[in-house]
This record gives sequence, structure tokens and C-alpha cells, in this order.
Amino acid sequence: MKKINVIISWSSGKDAALTLWRLLNDPHYNVVGLYTTYVGDEVPFQATPLEVLKEQARLIGLPLILIELPQVFPPNEVYQQTVINGLKASGLNIQAVAFGDIFCNGIADYRKQYIEPEGWQCIFPLMGEPSHKLAIEMITIGIKTKLVTVDTSQCEAQYCGKWFNKALLEELPTYIDPCGENGEFHTLVINAPYFHKPLEVEWQGIDKTERFYYQRYQLSDRTVCAD
Repeated sequence: MKKINVIISWSSGKDAALTLWRLLNDPHYNVVGLYTTYVGDEVPFQATPLEVLKEQARLIGLPLILIELPQVFPPNEVYQQTVINGLKASGLNIQAVAFGDIFCNGIADYRKQYIEPEGWQCIFPLMGEPSHKLAIEMITIGIKTKLVTVDTSQCEAQYCGKWFNKALLEELPTYIDPCGENGEFHTLVINAPYFHKPLEVEWQGIDKTERFYYQRYQLSDRTVCAD
């Protein structure tokens, strides 16, 4: 059986990390790389610095394709064409694109409408599964991650900077999705079964805006980040 070459939309967080784990263990797929869209020098929402993304990819051992967006919310046609152009220019042999979306809320159709016309499949390894089940799976297999962005209009600010673990899941109010799939929070993956070693970062303070709280951090001085 010939494997399908797939690239994964990599946000630096837990959903993408579980998507990668699933596909690395699926005999139907060959993961050829990761790609991330960014604005300025970081990933929107997660606020992940590009140097941290690069270090994650180095620890995973996969090429990372960085695709710059002109703004955080460009028009749909601009966003879609920018992603397509970036993937085509990557030099990778891509046959499918995988996403870590969980909810069946129309996002799959949206992604398919610009991915599939290029002759690529759209893959959603987590789609439609219960969030709590997925959260437990992430924790059980060893995906270590911390809440680095909290939308205080949906989630209490106190959760910013907390580790994503079973204790957190028990503590979260029932109106918060266990995976933060409504945008309540975003995470940074520090370790996973396929990391060569844990990501080393130095945790700093929490930046507070009117709506969002951000756990800030930087790569440890011991880290050697390769482009």
C-alpha cells in the first residue's frame, strides 16, 4: 500500500500535536512536514514566537513551512491563496493537508473548498470526537502542554499559565470546552512522544489586555535553535 504524503497545519498547540501523533501512527499516511501561518514574528492567538515554532519542528524532526499572512484576519480569498501559494512553494511532495479541527461546524467544508481544487485531500483525524475524550488521550499519551492564551470573555483569567492535565480538566467549569475548541484558551506543546527531548523555555510574566491574557516565555539560553 502506497502511503499518502500529508502536511499538517501546526499551531504549536495540543490539537495539532494529537493530529500529528495520530497520523504518525496511521499506516495510510507519510507525514512530510508541518506548516504554520504567522503575522509579524508570531502565530496569532497562540502568540507563539517563530523561534519557538522552529525549535518545536527541530525537536520533532520535520520540516516547518512558515507562511506569512498580511494581517491577522485577511479576506478569505487572500488567506486561502496565501496558504496555497506557500504550500506549493515548499518543495514538498504534498498529497493531503491535515487539520486538528474537532467540531463539525462547517470548518471542514471551508477548508475543503480551497484545498481540494489543488488536487490535495483534506484530512481531519480528530473531527467529531468528544472533546473530553480527546483531552484525556492527549494527556495519557504524554502531550505536555500549558495554557498560554486565555480569552477572558469566555474563560476565567486564572487559567492562563496552568498546565493542561487531569487536574485542570476536573477544575474547568462545564461551560468551557475541555479542549478550548470555542476559543476559550490556546496552548503551547512542551513535549510529546515524538519530540527528541522536551522544549526548553523560560516562563516569564503574564501580559494582560482588556480581553486576552498571555503567558509569555522565551527559549531557554541552553537551547540552540536551528533555522
